Amino acid sequence: MAHIGEQDGITIGSYWEASVGEIKEDRQLVGEARFDVAIVGAGYTGLSAALRLAEAGLSVCVLEANRVGWGASGRNGGFCCTGGTKRSDAQLISKFGLEEAKRFLAYQLEAIDTVDDRLARWNLDADRHSKGEIILAHRPRDYAGFAAEAAFQEETFGVEAAVLGPDALKERGLGGPEFHGGLHLPYGFALNPMKYVQALAAQVRRRGGRIFAHTPVTQFEQEGPNWRLATRYGSVQAEKVILAGNGYSRENAPNWLNGRLLPVMSSVLVTRPLSNVELNDQGWTSDLMAADTRILLHYFRLLPDRRMLFGTRGGIFETPDSLKAMRARGRADFDRMFPAWAHVEADHQWHGHVCLARDLSAYVGAVPEMDGVFASLAYHGSGIAMSSLSGEKVADLALGRITQADLPAVISRPLRRFPFPALRQLYLQGAYWAYGLKDR
Repeated sequence: MAHIGEQDGITIGSYWEASVGEIKEDRQLVGEARFDVAIVGAGYTGLSAALRLAEAGLSVCVLEANRVGWGASGRNGGFCCTGGTKRSDAQLISKFGLEEAKRFLAYQLEAIDTVDDRLARWNLDADRHSKGEIILAHRPRDYAGFAAEAAFQEETFGVEAAVLGPDALKERGLGGPEFHGGLHLPYGFALNPMKYVQALAAQVRRRGGRIFAHTPVTQFEQEGPNWRLATRYGSVQAEKVILAGNGYSRENAPNWLNGRLLPVMSSVLVTRPLSNVELNDQGWTSDLMAADTRILLHYFRLLPDRRMLFGTRGGIFETPDSLKAMRARGRADFDRMFPAWAHVEADHQWHGHVCLARDLSAYVGAVPEMDGVFASLAYHGSGIAMSSLSGEKVADLALGRITQADLPAVISRPLRRFPFPALRQLYLQGAYWAYGLKDR
């Protein structure tokens, strides 16, 4: 079984790495350089912004501490779906109003369409499957609320969600002892995230954008009208800067980031390919993206090569013992939820960072009191679509094509610091204990 390597290493041990073969290594920045725009982070956000800026004729570089796809963009579960906040629709309406909640949903759907359009234009085979996603009730009382939720979605947003009872789940090949009903949402699809991010990087290179790998930003300061980003063996001067590190951001580059993000862990395993007999024994033959109704949710899907992907939330500390315990909990959950596959070995298991913010929503916009610096961060575990569109939007902000008012209010509030940020992991530990009780 392959496991994640050290955080400052290269190999993650993920199925996605194995599925794409050799990954292109961009060269390291050595010496002094000048660009119109410098971007920190070579994931979906940074590369989407770089592509937009390069297409507009600007010189742009992307500074990446490791390599393209090393962070969350190459480690996630491959769910291209709605997301970007941990607030419920009712909470969004209460806080921002109905019209802003509708604007935010439209933004999420535009984000999914952005990825869909790219796959089509680039003729990219990214192992796409699944028509929408299904939320599975892990308790009967959760299923009892699905009818009201489906009615709310249709009346409020025009979303045609379908409620599936236990028998309908089995007929659809969604069998398991903890699935008491489902709510099928019609938007989104699954893909191979590494194939997508590598194709995105190739488009940036083709347009003349420069990607510098193994080039962490170590210092961030203003020099006259420009910003100077110091790196290990050189520096970049640029008039404008975009922060696109998400949960892998360094909190001192710049200092504004300090205490504003909360990286949490998500663990993923992928089994060996399953036989027809094994699939039928479990009663799971569907290729729908799926997640359960727990706060500390599980997410899973049957891949095109009939491997099962299974992800969990709940890790806090990245010590060897903690990671071992997190993997063990994930495997125990898998065996309980899919008992017919308890004997099936996992060929790959790894973890990565999900990025949370104090206000429980992403931020796309200007960095306060830092003229010419912009950020797009904190996708709350659903970043493939959200970061793809938000990368374009933050580039448009830098270009002056749009203003902050053109974005939904949900993602327009600058990130606030957590109170006593040094205690963030303790907050998280307490929250996980509480969530574990609520999920029972």
